[in-house]
Amino acid sequence: MNNKVLIRLRMSTQDAHYGGNLVDGAKMLALFGDVATELLIRNDGNEGLFRSYDTVDFLAPVYAGDFIEVTGEITKLGNTSRKMSFEARKVIVPRTDISASAADVLDEPIVVCRATGTCIVPKDCQRK
Repeated sequence: MNNKVLIRLRMSTQDAHYGGNLVDGAKMLALFGDVATELLIRNDGNEGLFRSYDTVDFLAPVYAGDFIEVTGEITKLGNTSRKMSFEARKVIVPRTDISASAADVLDEPIVVCRATGTCIVPKDCQRK
């Protein structure tokens, strides 16, 4: 079972939804969905369907220019259900106070969001 996945990407000004270049929390959920899809493909050979979130905790703001690392893992396998947990961490932040292109790698990543949820892969779609 391939039960862990990691993606990392930079939030752009197109991701910013609110004043001050604040990124909408829904963006983290979209990234969790991407991680869930990869987990299901690796585990079942099928994209499956996201059924529900059990918990979602937004813990810190995300801004355009932040680099976000998103991890997910399958925590429990059912016949068709896959329980998963997700975490998004800010790992690099822009330093526009220094210059337009300055940035810092954080010594300790900042957890910005955590969630748990359930995905479904119908039996007839499971290839592994």
